[in-house]
Amino acid sequence: MNDRVFDTDRLVPVYFRQALPVVLNMVVTLIYNLADTWFVARTGNALLVAGVSLCAPVFTMLMAFGNIYGQGGSSLISRLLGADDRPSVRRVSSFSFWLAIATGVVLAVPMLIFRSPMLRVLGSSPDTLKYAGEYYTWLAIGAPLIILSFIHSNLLRCEGMATQSMFCTVSGSVLNIILDPIFISVLGLGAAGAAIATVLGYTLSDILCLLIVLKKSRSLSVKTSDCRLKNGELGQILAVGITAAVTNLATSVCVVTINQFLSSYGDEKIAAMGIVSKISMIVQLILVGFSFGGVPVFGYLYGAGMRDKLRSLLKFVMTFLCGLALAMTLVIIAASSPLMRFFIDDAGIISDGTVMLRWQISCSAFGGVVLLLTCLFQATGKALPALILSLSRQGLLFLAVLWLATTLLGYTGFLAAQPAADVLSAALALFLYFRQFGREGRAVSG
Repeated sequence: MNDRVFDTDRLVPVYFRQALPVVLNMVVTLIYNLADTWFVARTGNALLVAGVSLCAPVFTMLMAFGNIYGQGGSSLISRLLGADDRPSVRRVSSFSFWLAIATGVVLAVPMLIFRSPMLRVLGSSPDTLKYAGEYYTWLAIGAPLIILSFIHSNLLRCEGMATQSMFCTVSGSVLNIILDPIFISVLGLGAAGAAIATVLGYTLSDILCLLIVLKKSRSLSVKTSDCRLKNGELGQILAVGITAAVTNLATSVCVVTINQFLSSYGDEKIAAMGIVSKISMIVQLILVGFSFGGVPVFGYLYGAGMRDKLRSLLKFVMTFLCGLALAMTLVIIAASSPLMRFFIDDAGIISDGTVMLRWQISCSAFGGVVLLLTCLFQATGKALPALILSLSRQGLLFLAVLWLATTLLGYTGFLAAQPAADVLSAALALFLYFRQFGREGRAVSG
């Protein structure tokens, strides 16, 4: 290989150099999400909190489409860099960029046309419809910009520019945090103000990422003359990208289902779950950061045929991730009530949310196993096992567990559904790992 992107002789330091900027990016994203929730909750309007929470699946859906080209493209590009095929990297990166913009425009139109039925599907009640509608409308308008933000933030890391990618995303999140109180409270825009601040934050991230690609990247391109694929590359992008997107779409379906279930218990339960979901991101996003942060290295090693090095790195990351997840879980369980109280001064919502939060994150270590192995499958282009896992923890397996648990145990079953799905999904992930890599002559698993 003429020009190695990663130092394969010092993989643990390389992993942390790639993963830590992603984790920091996730932490800032977490702070933005918590700040967004805090500023909305500070209005003292539980219906506004519920209305904004109901639109979470819409953002997750846009994220899913961004990940089709962002994660799908980065998986292919990592392997192409491992094989030292830079002309193909330019073509794939340009295609991912322009197709993301086109997808955002195509999605925005029907989202606005079918706004009313979509809000009903999301679980809006007559009381929350106004707030959910305001937030939803601006998310739809900003769809192209939100989707685009997931392209270069992923592709830059394939070239080892994780810090630059983090800078772009963090800058957008900081702008969002600054604009939130101004738009929500000072200008009195409420839910619409929160959404406008979000869209403007993503716009800044898009601009900064594009500038870095144009000025510093050695391989990535946005030239329309490079925007073409060949030799089954579209299939490779979609095979991995759609599995990544399925994770987000399945999460959206699960959130809608949860909100539909909780609607019979009142809007206060939905508001509590909305806050719980944001707090649980403390664990979730950090685990995602450390899992996803290794994708460029995993893909590079696999593309370069360095199976033993991949196996060794994976063992280290798995041990590290599980220990970290357990430590964070214990801290949040102990601090669950003060965390809820930080966001809202409502005794009923605090009480409900404290119980929900403890159940929600109790088996996060198992969720970490699922995240890491899903990222491994995506990085190595193994679409089928990645798809299966994408439909497990926050997908079909979770929905099956939720249906069975709520049928048998009602509200208690709802509380237990997520940890049960975490454990079952981890068992499935380990089975697929040994089965898949065992077929390659135990190249990774032994």
